[in-house]
Amino acid sequence: MHLPRMSRRGFGAAALAAAAYPVLGGPVPAFADDAQAKGGERYHAPAEWEPHSACVMAWPWDRNVGWGALLDEVQGEVADIARAIARFETVVMFAEPGQAAQARARCGSSVTVTEYPVNDCWARDTGPVLTVNDARTRSAGLDFGFNGWGGKYPYDKDDFLPVGVCAYLGVPRQPVAMVLEGGSVITDGQGTLITTEECLLNPNRNPGMTRAQIEAALLASYGATKVVWLPYGLAGDDITNGHVDLVAAYLGPARLLLHTQPDPANPNHDRMAANKAVLDAATDACGRPFQIVEMRHQPQFRHSGLMVRTFSYTNYYETSGNVVVPTAGEPADAAALAQFAALFPGRQVVGAPARNLAWGGGGVHCVTQHVPRVR
Repeated sequence: MHLPRMSRRGFGAAALAAAAYPVLGGPVPAFADDAQAKGGERYHAPAEWEPHSACVMAWPWDRNVGWGALLDEVQGEVADIARAIARFETVVMFAEPGQAAQARARCGSSVTVTEYPVNDCWARDTGPVLTVNDARTRSAGLDFGFNGWGGKYPYDKDDFLPVGVCAYLGVPRQPVAMVLEGGSVITDGQGTLITTEECLLNPNRNPGMTRAQIEAALLASYGATKVVWLPYGLAGDDITNGHVDLVAAYLGPARLLLHTQPDPANPNHDRMAANKAVLDAATDACGRPFQIVEMRHQPQFRHSGLMVRTFSYTNYYETSGNVVVPTAGEPADAAALAQFAALFPGRQVVGAPARNLAWGGGGVHCVTQHVPRVR
């Protein structure tokens, strides 16, 4: 494990020199970064249910980051997710140089593949958080530090993924002086952020920052006014240390899909009850009480010698035409997919096998990063 030695500008320039990047929405200079000022405009991170222009993903290729013999199956799951999303929005897959041909062959012609150095597939955590100005005419990418979820996995390339993504999209890059993964925060785009104390206050992320400093940095960067702190992520989440996207998702303004656990013997019973108690007593940034839709299904299963305890149906991705929901190959899948069909009438609910991704600590949401649409 080692820290990156190049500056972000130097790394990005070297990586981009080998390829001419296409840009969504028209030509721009070849490299766009924090030198491009925002001109004093206010920016905020929109909600995920708002219109997207694209989805950013990253191709898993290295067996040595932990996948081992499961790599081929993980690639199949990532490719299936990419194709499902590409039915309704552009998918851009960032692939390690030399791995693009394989990614194209597995993903098919509906997915755009471009080369850029990556360690692994977790684009939600490693890519930039895309923001828009109030007029929705411009975008900018928040570039938080990434340290391999507290130094657990290699991150020398993934820490620079925001450089490549912002360059590809032709948007300014805004560095933020803190470590943060995109899956650790959800937003309604109307001033409210939801996160977990278990993750953001873990000393393996920002040991030199107090809770108040972390909250202030979040509000300033996301363009929000209120943080709701849930106490817990899922029990046994020793990879992300409690990412919120494994326990909750925004369905709409002041409306949340929240994991609850009806079995008192399950370690998540008390943890999820504590999260719900916080939300029941809270209001969002607009003063609205939260409407909670409970997700009571959370299968646990043994896979490749490991008991997988952190599979999550809240870890889904929505487009304008479908909702891509992780499935575990367990009996609970049918009930969960039926619940999603009721929650998203008029959209196709696609069950995406994610048993291997769950073994690696994530799901559909974890391998996708939405790009909000601008006018």
